[in-house]
Amino acid sequence: MRPDQWVVGDYADRMADTPPGAAPPPPHAPFAPHAGAPTPGMPRRRIGWRRVLVLAGVVLLIAAGALFMVFTLGESLGAEALLVGLVAAILPVPVLVACFLWLDRYEPEPLKYLIFCFAWGAFVSTAISLLVNTTGARLFDDWGLPAALTAVLVAPFIEELTKAAGPLLVLIFRRREFSGITDGLVYCGLSAVGFAMVENILYLGGYGYRTGVEQYGPATGAQQVIAIFIVRILLFGFAHPLFTSMTGVGLGVAARTADRRVRVLAPLAGLLLAMILHGTWNLLPSLAQATGQTVIVLYGYIGVMVPIFFAMVGLAIWLRAWEGRLTERTLPDYVRAGWLTPPEVAALGSLGRRHAARTWARRVAGDGGVRAMRGYQFAATRLALLRDGMRRGLDRKPAEQERTAREERELLDAITAYRSFFVGRDPQAPVGVWDGQRYHLRFPDGSQRPVEAPDDPVVPIPVVLAPPPAFPPSGYGPGGWPGPGGGQGPGGWPGPGAPWR
Repeated sequence: MRPDQWVVGDYADRMADTPPGAAPPPPHAPFAPHAGAPTPGMPRRRIGWRRVLVLAGVVLLIAAGALFMVFTLGESLGAEALLVGLVAAILPVPVLVACFLWLDRYEPEPLKYLIFCFAWGAFVSTAISLLVNTTGARLFDDWGLPAALTAVLVAPFIEELTKAAGPLLVLIFRRREFSGITDGLVYCGLSAVGFAMVENILYLGGYGYRTGVEQYGPATGAQQVIAIFIVRILLFGFAHPLFTSMTGVGLGVAARTADRRVRVLAPLAGLLLAMILHGTWNLLPSLAQATGQTVIVLYGYIGVMVPIFFAMVGLAIWLRAWEGRLTERTLPDYVRAGWLTPPEVAALGSLGRRHAARTWARRVAGDGGVRAMRGYQFAATRLALLRDGMRRGLDRKPAEQERTAREERELLDAITAYRSFFVGRDPQAPVGVWDGQRYHLRFPDGSQRPVEAPDDPVVPIPVVLAPPPAFPPSGYGPGGWPGPGGGQGPGGWPGPGAPWR
């Protein structure tokens, strides 16, 4: 459905088909910072006493888990084996963490939440899982059942549940930092990497080095460490992140839907799938040992785990590209309203174009321009995710709508401040103004005339924005949001109460 007030065939219409929704508020006039002015930053949240208490509780819980694991591993392995296992287990961690950070380049998550998820998986999840698995093995032994059942019936349940608990806390208490499936993969993946690192200390230091030293000496211990490192890390190192990524998909779906049933069922389905996949993986060596057919492990690895792994890698890469294209689908709303220009939206659509924009900003505005361009790109991506959430109806309560409107205003103000560091500074570009529909360029001979936007505006050169006509501020949002009673925004954009056709 399109409102009859829209200009048919305008440039923003060619960029994206925008569904009905509240109009973006009109922009402020840009200002020029003085030389040496500091680069503006994103708005900071207020820290209340409840948040301080929750943060203190989480830090204490992680610290308690870390002390418990250090004491337990040190007592069972000894100092030398613990050190060997720690060094060997840490080696793959930077590579795995870098993979997840690469996946999160369009809208990087706050470092504190990434560290929290990693530490949660490394200390809290491992501590709880160790206690439950040990108790389960003892019970099975008392009941006359094989202790190997723990790996199939107990470990997948408790390990996947505790690994997912950390990212779930982020979703519950910091939903705005959980913008989709990509974030779910990143948070859950880092939790799983932390868990696998501590678990590998036990295998490499205990079953590898210490066992070999006790049997034949240090040389044998080193050989066993290398053998376990090759099998457990180089070949099967993706196992824990792969299992927990299923839960990450479910959490990501829940974060971007307004349906309450999906918000509950999607994480449960992802968690159940993670448990089944984990249990199947643990079942393979048990079957191989019971039947004497070691080829079962090979069949399971090649026929089940490898295809699922590459499917998840393909999904992650596709989602990464989708997140980049999200700006091209949602930010044309702000092109119509006069907040952004077409080249700026086009320059956000891929990492290559973003790099070209930063290169251009360095050329015309130096290091301050580069920092401003990075902040601008981050704020624009956050704005696209916020606008996408508005379209999906994620905010139903008036308080949530007011908070969303306030965050939108803060992001737009930040974008305006960032633009001021590099807009109009390119001596090779003509002086121009964008009014939301077309350019008004001034040429060297002094003449000025309107120019239609090109079909492919891939050159990231911002121009001055012309303030559109203001519309009356009223309704649930702060300054500039059209109220429920109607009203028309800049460029013929109707308010929520305006008629539609």
